[in-house]
Amino acid sequence: MGASSIRLYVEGGLAAGAPVAGSEGQAHYVMNVMRRSVGEPVILFNGRDGEWAARISSLSRKTVTFEPDTQRRIQAAEPDCWLVFALLKRTKTDLVVEKATELGVSRILPVITARTQADHVNLDRLRAIAIEAAEQCERLAVPEIAAPANLPALLAAWPTARTLFMADERRDAPVAQPARGPSALLVGPEGGFTDAEVAAIGANQHVTRVSLGARILRAETAAIAGLALLLASDPQQE
Repeated sequence: MGASSIRLYVEGGLAAGAPVAGSEGQAHYVMNVMRRSVGEPVILFNGRDGEWAARISSLSRKTVTFEPDTQRRIQAAEPDCWLVFALLKRTKTDLVVEKATELGVSRILPVITARTQADHVNLDRLRAIAIEAAEQCERLAVPEIAAPANLPALLAAWPTARTLFMADERRDAPVAQPARGPSALLVGPEGGFTDAEVAAIGANQHVTRVSLGARILRAETAAIAGLALLLASDPQQE
């Protein structure tokens, strides 16, 4: 993709010759930021139909329509890896969502713990951050972002077929390795989990403790470093 190419996520289906509508924000971006006009090329994806070369078929101040032409890439399997992280302050949460998207997670689950720094998020804003990150890094899908859940409820409902790797700041666990099959990374808040939370997490049969290396990492760094370790393998995980 060239440096000046426009790559956009759309909600509608993608097929040759079938017009698909963009959002009002995309109309503003295409017209006023990128200075494009009708007939010029764009690249589209929707998380289902692969990536398509398209052209702008209509454009106004508030509306834009694209017409897909040829498929550039088919929809490929992505890692089945989730991120579960204790909510952080706004800018740090934004950073975690952006980098988790770039690294390839399929689902992001904010969790509320005893030492969590926040108790709510703007899901629309976080989804917009994830979409922009997927557009920029050339992913074919945008991760789902779940509403915040309390840690006990999350552990109680944890799916039996998915391994939950707990980032353990005590560093006496083996260093995280590339994951195989359905997996997730659990990262605690600044200040760590309480003793009671550590005991509850350890009692869950689906949890495996892992180290992220020799240093104590900030929560946002731990999320990024842990995902890099778990996802350091073929994108189509076995």
